[in-house]
Amino acid sequence: MNPFFGSIFWLLVTLGVLVTFHEFGHYWVARRCGVKVLRFSVGFGRAIWKRIGKDGTEYQIAAIPLGGYVKMLDAREGDVDPALLDQEFTGKSVWKRIAIVAAGPGFNLIFTIVAFWVMFMLGKPDIAPVVTAAPQTMAAEAGIRNGDRILTVDGKQVETYSDTMEAIANGMLGRTPLPLSLRDPDGTQRTITLPLNQLPAGQDLGQYADKLGLEPASPPAVVDKVNAGLPAAAAGMQSGDRIVSLNGTPVADWIAFTKLLHQVAAKSPQLAIVVERAGQQIPLTVTARYESQQGQPQNWIIGIEGASRETVMQHFGPVRAFSESLKSTWARAATTFNMIGNLVTGQASTKNLSGVVGIAQVANVYASQGLTRFLEFLGLVSLSLAILNLLPIPVLDGGHLLYYLIELVKGSPVSERVMMAGQYVGLALLLTMMGLAFYNDIHRIILPS
Repeated sequence: MNPFFGSIFWLLVTLGVLVTFHEFGHYWVARRCGVKVLRFSVGFGRAIWKRIGKDGTEYQIAAIPLGGYVKMLDAREGDVDPALLDQEFTGKSVWKRIAIVAAGPGFNLIFTIVAFWVMFMLGKPDIAPVVTAAPQTMAAEAGIRNGDRILTVDGKQVETYSDTMEAIANGMLGRTPLPLSLRDPDGTQRTITLPLNQLPAGQDLGQYADKLGLEPASPPAVVDKVNAGLPAAAAGMQSGDRIVSLNGTPVADWIAFTKLLHQVAAKSPQLAIVVERAGQQIPLTVTARYESQQGQPQNWIIGIEGASRETVMQHFGPVRAFSESLKSTWARAATTFNMIGNLVTGQASTKNLSGVVGIAQVANVYASQGLTRFLEFLGLVSLSLAILNLLPIPVLDGGHLLYYLIELVKGSPVSERVMMAGQYVGLALLLTMMGLAFYNDIHRIILPS
């Protein structure tokens, strides 16, 4: 699917699923608390589809798919039929109102746990935390060498590259020195410290990652497969051969070999390749071809495939998967709160905020990687929605919960004047955040770091 249309499609799928689940939380608990629900809407604005259910609720899908709402019978919005007063929202106890408002974020949290649970039962593929450092970067200067396996980050064990980078991203947000324990390819363990305090203030995580320069390690330059009928096979290359040099230039790893191959073949397709086989170095002459394979753009090829990076499959039974889901949900929540805390204190830049454009792009990437990766993405966004909605900002669920907590303390509801003022302040804050996030999204597209 075209990346643009794919991003739009998967954004609509993401918002449709998560918003529906969030609003269903409000709806379900409201009905259990005896409140009449007038409308259940996925999206805002003009309805493009609607029907009246047997329960009298109007269900609709609206034209603007960037949210949704549940409209309940509420005396603050007009006169209520005396026969329906017992089903009116504000007439319910404060605890029931708290339960109804908290149900939306609560259902998003439940969705996250279930999504991660299914993901771990299906099997979450990842690569091992075996890394290298780009030359003249912070990671290289800190002592990271090609093939180092990261064992712990800040004392916490990591098993996958994704978990490793998430833990390091948390350190980059706070810009504090971060200890790593490593194991060399020869088995020797050592500890280094990434001097993240040297990162400049006011940049986003992408810019910090570029300065850090940490990357997955490239596989060794060992031939895994030789395709019959192509130049390498004709020259006598065999599976298991280690490529030593290309046109006299030493080859360090597979990525270095492929880059060098494209460079030198563009000048002359006749290549002098030295391979090591059974302890002996064997010179081969290979004539590269410029062609397309498997629908890919044309490029220089000789017909060999290298070994893949070491992979990790986190695949568990139902009980272990549920435990891992809870652990992952807790860890991701801590990461999100850490981000919010650093944004509030000014330690992290507001450039890290992302909006619907960014979500759409990431949704398309995760969807293209398979069901388990898309479930992970849905879980992450659902968790973010839960936390965002619980922030004590009027117009969000957290703002309403704040009003109800004040009501519990003072023994009477917050005045309508205070609530209205809070709504204006909350709306201004929300629009500012959305505008800033949208600006960041567009800026990343126009001027990528």
